[in-house]
Amino acid sequence: MAYAFIADRVVTPQGTLRAAVLLDDGPAGTIRAVCDVADLPADASVLDFGSATLLPGLVDSHTHINEPGRTEWEGFATATRAAAAGGYTTLIDMPLNCLPETTTVAALELKRAAAAGQCTVDWAAWGGAVADNQADILPLACAGVPGFKCFLIYPGCDGFTMIDREQLERALPAIAQSGLPLLVHAELAGSIDAAVERLREADWRRFSTYLASRPDEAELAAIRIMIDLCRRYRFRLHIVHLATAQALPLLNAARAEGLPITAEACPHHLHFAAEDIADGDTLKKCTPPIRGRANREALWQGLRDGSIDLIATDHSPCPLEMKRLDEGRFDLAWGGIASLSLALPVVWTDAARRGFALDDVARWMSAGPAALAGLSDRIGSLEAGRNANFVVFDPEAEFIVTSDRLHYRHAISPYMGETLKGVVKATYLRGKPVYRLLDQAASFESTPRGRELTVS
Repeated sequence: MAYAFIADRVVTPQGTLRAAVLLDDGPAGTIRAVCDVADLPADASVLDFGSATLLPGLVDSHTHINEPGRTEWEGFATATRAAAAGGYTTLIDMPLNCLPETTTVAALELKRAAAAGQCTVDWAAWGGAVADNQADILPLACAGVPGFKCFLIYPGCDGFTMIDREQLERALPAIAQSGLPLLVHAELAGSIDAAVERLREADWRRFSTYLASRPDEAELAAIRIMIDLCRRYRFRLHIVHLATAQALPLLNAARAEGLPITAEACPHHLHFAAEDIADGDTLKKCTPPIRGRANREALWQGLRDGSIDLIATDHSPCPLEMKRLDEGRFDLAWGGIASLSLALPVVWTDAARRGFALDDVARWMSAGPAALAGLSDRIGSLEAGRNANFVVFDPEAEFIVTSDRLHYRHAISPYMGETLKGVVKATYLRGKPVYRLLDQAASFESTPRGRELTVS
């Protein structure tokens, strides 16, 4: 028997329309067609979502799951539940913060063992490019990672080493040969170290002090180096969590040369503004930092004109005590923001008031991240041949952020108490519900259905 899901608004690559998502017969949960309701087979079993919107399942290409090794921060079970509640059907895990870090095939196998039987949604794992693992790059590619992540500055965890230019140039021939992207935390230490030295006697409870300690130039200098290396080695370059809009002309000029460069923005950089962050509010500490209002609007303009390709969460959770709220010192607090369960309404709240449509959100949060990870043949859009991953979304509904909406391991959030627009009513993975909001209460599928997705 064929199965079909109908809604008045189905967001497809061809636009938003009343349509039916028709599944293939059998257990694979793939889409046979997105078609007019009148064209459904007479014997199809139909579920009609009425006025709701069906979005393609969201893909987060920047998640810190932290398992194995730091499951007390977050783990596969809690991260993937929070993801399902937020409309995500695929997470791609960053290779640091777990122990061991995902810089060898052996470490990747340990991660796979840790994930087994725990995942509410699908997942994949980036490999790491660090100071001394150049010989591990191609084996990791052969093992199925979708790409590699590196830091040009100390990443905050000792085991995942930063990589300098000489070390990176030893890895780039293998990365280019793999055809996989290199994701770069693009900050250089020079201007940061100089700023910190100047601020040694400053009040580190003040957000303005922290912002001054990580100037735009730290990002700009790193991006200039990476563009030069991309020009020389012709690898796929992706800039993660771009915080300074001053870099957009550099990126656009490089792309005009034909260089294969993409960039992402994060919900927190698009939502908050430095001028509004209270002293001591370390829940809003991230790296690179949240910058000013004018910079925020320029990032939105970058999304509008295509200078920024996608939105990823940089979900970076930690126990409450690591945020050091009792001291309120930005230099001591962990720099990360958790947002998997809230990213879609955060982005939609801000996008809608700027005149964007849900088609834009689907491009930024589904198709774009899927393309970055080389998974567009399976996920990221509602069209024939893709997995039947979708979100039942009410774009008009509003809610107040409370701890019961979060679902990740530590229920802390810089969005707490805010009124956001857009409610995830259900999340479907390969045609099966893994999350539903029933009478304002979260309900999760009891049997974990998530699988690892690999790139061959």
